Amino acid sequence: MSYPQHLAIIMDGNGRWAEQRRLPRIAGHRRGVETVQEIVKECRSLGIPHLTLYAFSSENWGRPHDEVGALMELLGLFLKRELQTMLANDIRLKVIGEVGRLPGKVREILEQTVSRTAANSGMVLTLALSYGARNELLRAVRDVAEEVRAGRVEPEAIDESCFAGHLDTAELPDPDFLIRTSGEMRISNFLLWQLAYAELYFTEALWPDFSSRELHRALEEFGRRQRRFGLTGAQVQKPARRQGEKNH
Repeated sequence: MSYPQHLAIIMDGNGRWAEQRRLPRIAGHRRGVETVQEIVKECRSLGIPHLTLYAFSSENWGRPHDEVGALMELLGLFLKRELQTMLANDIRLKVIGEVGRLPGKVREILEQTVSRTAANSGMVLTLALSYGARNELLRAVRDVAEEVRAGRVEPEAIDESCFAGHLDTAELPDPDFLIRTSGEMRISNFLLWQLAYAELYFTEALWPDFSSRELHRALEEFGRRQRRFGLTGAQVQKPARRQGEKNH
């Protein structure tokens, strides 16, 4: 079975998971961290080279102050605890979003983890933190405009590759598969440019309940998809090789 080269996940439903059990919302986020650990481990074992997780959106800053504070503390603990796991499993950590908005202590831990894992090449784990795709696009437009104003780029030289080079994900391939948990069927301001041709998969499972089994179910669905990129099915379908036919 073919696996995606870049899997992106919108991890939704932590709060609802806790509310259904009459627990504080942060309990759902703690359980969600355990799911992150399981899914990262499984993706690494499957050889998926890129995994991007929507961990904290720019809109999430509008949540109650206590919840945001608890989430930031949880993020710091996760990074501290998982550093050795990343090093042992050849996982490189990257981050996209407005990292400058994160609390200083969390930002320091994040920068240290990114630096310590920079030489790893087995899998790239990208966390979208304080991230919003519209904001990312606006920042990229401003960067390109500044290049033009400084005379370093001619307007007619601006193409998709040039523009993509100014996005937070400039070093990453575009995701070819997006999973969203919790039954919501929207992409919520996540990777709007990069998801242009991604296959989308929505599951009713809340993120804390999204197990390795659920991941494999989603990957099996991805394996059944035919990715046409605007062509016809006949154009992209590989002809079956006849028995005895040799490669030339």
